[in-house]
Amino acid sequence: MSSPEGKSDAPNSSTNPVVHNGTNGKRRRRLGVLAAAVALGLAAYGAYWYMHARHFQSTDDAYVNGDLVQITSEVPGTVTAVNVDDTQSVQRDQTLLELDPADAKIAVANAEANLARAVRQVRALFAQSAQLNAQITERETALKRWQDDYKRRADLTRDGAVSNEELAHVRDTIDETRASLGAAREQLNANTAQVDGTTIDNHPQVLAAAAAVRDAALTLQRTRIAAPVAGVVARRAAQLGQRVAAGTPLMAVVPLQDVWVDANFKETQLGRMRIGQPVTLTSDLYGDSVTYHGRIAGLGIGTGSAFSLLPAQNASGNWIKIVQRLPVRITLDPRQLGRHPLRIGLSMRVKADLHDESGATLASQPPRHPAFSTDVYVRDPVKINGIIARIIHDNGPSSVTRGRAVAHGARAPGRPPEG
Repeated sequence: MSSPEGKSDAPNSSTNPVVHNGTNGKRRRRLGVLAAAVALGLAAYGAYWYMHARHFQSTDDAYVNGDLVQITSEVPGTVTAVNVDDTQSVQRDQTLLELDPADAKIAVANAEANLARAVRQVRALFAQSAQLNAQITERETALKRWQDDYKRRADLTRDGAVSNEELAHVRDTIDETRASLGAAREQLNANTAQVDGTTIDNHPQVLAAAAAVRDAALTLQRTRIAAPVAGVVARRAAQLGQRVAAGTPLMAVVPLQDVWVDANFKETQLGRMRIGQPVTLTSDLYGDSVTYHGRIAGLGIGTGSAFSLLPAQNASGNWIKIVQRLPVRITLDPRQLGRHPLRIGLSMRVKADLHDESGATLASQPPRHPAFSTDVYVRDPVKINGIIARIIHDNGPSSVTRGRAVAHGARAPGRPPEG
C-alpha cells in the first residue's frame, strides 16, 4: 500500500525534466540572440570605425588665440586726449590718443628758421666765390701794373731820374700785391671746395637743414597716435595728463576678424595630421548650435614644455612617461567669424578630418606676404616737401629779384598789383 507522499511524488518526478529542459532551451536561445546582437554591434562598430571614425581626431583642449597689436608712443609727450576705451571698436587710422604738440611745434619752427639761415649762408658762399674772382682779377691787374711801373722806374734809375729808395718801394708793393693775390686764390680754392658741383637746393648744409625740418615735422605728426589695424580696444593703460616715454605701452587693439584656434592634440593623434585638412569646431560660447569650419594652417614644432623657461629634465631615476601635446593652428572662415565673433581665450571643441593625407606635415615654403602689415606709420612727404621747397624759394636767389623789384616800386613776379 502506498503512502500519500508516494502518490503525490510519482507524477512530479515524471514531469520535472520536461519543465527544466524547456526553460534551459529558452535561456540558451536568448543568450544566443544576445551574443549575436553583441557580435553584430561590434562588427558594425568595427566597420564604422574602419570606414569612418578612424579618419577623425578630436580634442577639447583648444582655445581661441589672436594678435594683440600694441599701441605705443613713438615720441615722448603728455597725453592730452584719450579718444577710445576698452571694448570699443576702432577703424584703421582712427585717432586713439593725442599728445601735447607744443614742444613739437616749436621744434618745427626752429628747424624751418635754420633751413632759411642755411639757404642764405649757402647763397653767401656762392656770392663770395664771385667776389673772390673779382678780387683776383683786380689784384692780377694791379700786379701787372706795378710790374710795368717797376720796369719803367728801373730804366729811369740808371739815368738818375728815380731814386733807388723809390724803386725799392715799388718792389715791396709788387711783393705785397703778389702775396695778396696768392691769398685770394687760396681763399677762392677753399670757398670753391664748399660749393663746387652743387646748387643751393642740393648743397649739404641745405640738405642737412631740410632733414632737420622733416624730423621735426615727423615728431609733430607722431603726437597723433592712430590705430594701425581695425579691431577692438583692450588693456587701455593711458590716462589723461600722463607723461609717457617713447615705447610706453598705452593700449592694445585686437583684430577679432583674424583670430585663430590653437588645438593641443596628443602626440598619438598626430601621425596622419597634415596641413590643409578640414576641421569643424564648436565653442562653449554658442554651444552646438553654431559650427565653425576651418583648416589646419600648421603644426607646432615643439611641445609647451620644450619651450618653457625651465624645460623638463628626464635624465633622472624618477622619470615617468607623460603623453605630450602639440599645438596645431587652425584658421577659421572669416564670414563665420563675422556672424558669430569669438574672443581671445575662449574654449573650443575641435574635430579634424584626416581623410586627405596629401598635404605636408611641416611648411616648406616661406610666406609670400607678411602676416600683418599697415601703412598708418608711413607719413605723406608731399606736404613737408612743399614747405621745404617754399622756404628755399623764399630765401634763394629769386627772393633777391623780388626784393629789388619791390624796393624800386615795381610789382614782384606772382604778386597782384595794388589797388
